[in-house]
Amino acid sequence: MSPSTVPHSIDCAIWASLPVPAFLVDPENRIADVNSAAEGFINSSRKSLIGTPIWHKVAIETAIEAAFDKARIQGTPLFVNDVDVGSRERAPLQCAVQIAPLLGHEGFMLLMLSPRELAGRMTQNHSAKSAAQSAIGMAEMLAHEIKNPLAGITGAAQLLSMNLSPDDLELTDLIVSESRRIVKLLEQVEQFGNLSEPDFRPVNLHDVLDRARRSALLGFGAHMKIIEKYDPSLPLAWGDPDQLLQVVLNLLKNASEAAGKNAGTITIRTFYEHSFRLRRSDGQGKLLPLQIEIIDDGPGLPEHIRDDIFEPFVSGRENGTGLGLALVSKIIADHNGWISVRSEPGNTIFRLSLSRVPRDRK
Repeated sequence: MSPSTVPHSIDCAIWASLPVPAFLVDPENRIADVNSAAEGFINSSRKSLIGTPIWHKVAIETAIEAAFDKARIQGTPLFVNDVDVGSRERAPLQCAVQIAPLLGHEGFMLLMLSPRELAGRMTQNHSAKSAAQSAIGMAEMLAHEIKNPLAGITGAAQLLSMNLSPDDLELTDLIVSESRRIVKLLEQVEQFGNLSEPDFRPVNLHDVLDRARRSALLGFGAHMKIIEKYDPSLPLAWGDPDQLLQVVLNLLKNASEAAGKNAGTITIRTFYEHSFRLRRSDGQGKLLPLQIEIIDDGPGLPEHIRDDIFEPFVSGRENGTGLGLALVSKIIADHNGWISVRSEPGNTIFRLSLSRVPRDRK
């Protein structure tokens, strides 16, 4: 039986309907067939995958390969939880792996991947949203009360500077500059309170990304090289284009500032992932197939803040406000989407997962 020959006993309808990535592997560990979810997971077509070695396309821990061969020899299924699975085309995603021999077809194996869909994901999204709401409350309480006295302090320092010696001017200049810095910080906090609910409509994500890229190259990211890796077949997203533009600009600015004065590279990547779902607290899953990745080759996030990077006032930069990523998280949460980050020196990936246009709005 050739690698591309699929045993006829497989029910094609059931095979196509499987909601998780599934691979049929021949006795030589080559891909004999894949379902549509697997095509999306690997980001490659069925035609290009058939006949290629499975471990060239699916990157799992080495121990799994030996266990896979043992399951074939013994004719028994194998289940492994919480394993990082990736490919050359995508970053690893934690999955449960299920392996089973195909009964009646010696040597053929089924490999199924179940990306983790934990209620904790939605809980974390709600947590980020709650943290942002705390910042809103603080802005409402403090912004007006602090900004007015600061304006008086700044004015008084400027009046004093008119009659001071050059040596004393340094002190008044410090008062003015620090007062203005605090006002700027308060204005950023106020953005949380001023941000309205998303104005949902069909959005071409590539248009949003192009606007953000052009703006970055003309300003804060002029020293960076920005590479586009777009999926030209990506469907329209369901969201607020202005707010999504703000998200991408914040992420690009974050990546640019991480590089400092050094020239670096930012890669903007889009792709479609059929199997990405966000499990809600009621147990239902929301499909978020539209993926955007902002990848930079900077120094990476400091380890001590990685778990809290989306919380307000958490920053890895000296004098950073820590509000940019908190605002990003709030906007994505308002879009019922998902944001995650993986970071190591030379490779930081912020990933946005969004929904496509609902059928009743097309």
